[in-house]
Amino acid sequence: MNFSEKLQKAVELTITAGYHLNKEAFEFLNEASVTTDPVEIISKVLAKIESLKEKPLFIERSLLEEIVKKPKNVESSYSEAKVEGATPPQVTPQEQLAQSQLILEGKRFFRPYAKDVEAKIKIIEDAGSKLTSSGTLEDYLEYFRDRFERIEKLLRQRIDVKGAVSIADTLRASPNTRLKIIGMIIEKREAKQKILLILEDFTASTTVLVPQNAPPDLLSKARTLLLDQVICVSVIKTHGNLLIAEDIILPDLAPRNQNKAPVPVCAVLTSDMHVGSVKFQEHLFNKFVLWLKGEYGNGQMREIASHVKYVLIAGDIVDGIGIYPNQAKELAIKDIYGQYKLASKLIKQIPDYIEVIIIPGNHDAPRKALPQPPISDAFLERLHDASNIHSVGNPCLLSLHDVEVLMYHGRSLDDIISTVPGINYTQPEKAMTLLLQCRHLAPVYGGKTPLAPESRDHLVVEKAPDIFHAGHIHTVGHTNYRGVTIINSGCWQEQTEYMRRQGFTPMPGLVPVVNLQTLDARILSFA
Repeated sequence: MNFSEKLQKAVELTITAGYHLNKEAFEFLNEASVTTDPVEIISKVLAKIESLKEKPLFIERSLLEEIVKKPKNVESSYSEAKVEGATPPQVTPQEQLAQSQLILEGKRFFRPYAKDVEAKIKIIEDAGSKLTSSGTLEDYLEYFRDRFERIEKLLRQRIDVKGAVSIADTLRASPNTRLKIIGMIIEKREAKQKILLILEDFTASTTVLVPQNAPPDLLSKARTLLLDQVICVSVIKTHGNLLIAEDIILPDLAPRNQNKAPVPVCAVLTSDMHVGSVKFQEHLFNKFVLWLKGEYGNGQMREIASHVKYVLIAGDIVDGIGIYPNQAKELAIKDIYGQYKLASKLIKQIPDYIEVIIIPGNHDAPRKALPQPPISDAFLERLHDASNIHSVGNPCLLSLHDVEVLMYHGRSLDDIISTVPGINYTQPEKAMTLLLQCRHLAPVYGGKTPLAPESRDHLVVEKAPDIFHAGHIHTVGHTNYRGVTIINSGCWQEQTEYMRRQGFTPMPGLVPVVNLQTLDARILSFA
């Protein structure tokens, strides 16, 4: 028997006994049923009534509260928001029992270590606060010039690239001369196991052939290349203007030692709440908040919770309006302000000694083009007085206790996954690794990711972070690449009809937690 059926049976039991639940009592029963069997609650209430001399016609909330010691701050915000069409979470009896046990265990004394640790947050680079574009043709030219120059500079820091010459000089060279060129890929064609690249710099453009008899690693490298990516190629000049590739060199990251926090504080990395969707798993998020308060989880989970100093939410706070076809059918809250009102209420339940950093995603209210400005105060109105909650742009580079974190929602991961062989939605960390190798968060222009022509390309990854955090994919994945902890943070939304048609299965309720002193990551499940 699922959650809805048990709730219905509890109401029928009440009516059969000759009583009615008033509105407040029903709302309380709905809320309490997340962790306790509603039939059991009503049975105890009816037994209590039988012991009373005067029998009430209506069962009031206060009577239910006597029976159920409600876990603090576990509540259904959908009822407060009076959401039409919202569906309660589907929880099996076995899950209810397990949740009750964990909440009871979480009621033991909890002393958060992080509460006595002063926050150390520094915004290093907030791209969303430096928007200047007017959208002219000159803006686009300046944008790509800036991208080329800065990634070329990164490439020339490599010992194996310092001797690279311009494309114009290469075309004037004698046949069979070996040279290196740096160029932006403006066209890529693959046919009969050979790959043709058209590269361009400020002096000229040329065609580079990766022949079918090239070494397998070179062919593999060439297949992962993206349009508008800036690369270095070792070539042999032919008798014409065709160049034959011998090697492809990416700007990439050099292996590095990671910065670590001097004290054992943790950062929770999460994203993609999608508040307002009927598929938003509010009951899971409530368990997450209870865990942060030390009121949910076993001893090990509560020990981790006591060290949490930061919660990072990488975009898609709400589900938005008109984001994908037929979205309106799956919205519990059809007003964007209502969605943010509920989201703010949920986020505000996080303990005030924990610093919360929020960036927008493609479902959020700011413009869709990257970089995105912070979510406006007009939408986060209920968080105005919360000094521990910070709204910044997408992307954003910040320092938490000396550990540098690059937060990015991750919209361009769609372009990587749809373009590069061997990369899919089940392993988002592979796509994120490729972005670091490109030294750019959204290399492809004109794909699924809209890019604003700013005078400076804020999506170039000039400085390697200690942690690279993204979302968007709704799938948890993590790895370490050359001294960068890469984490994609899952979601809080079940599969929508749109996801189902795309063949995409999300992973709601899984939360990565990073110990900033060791940079060890673990995944906690609230599902």
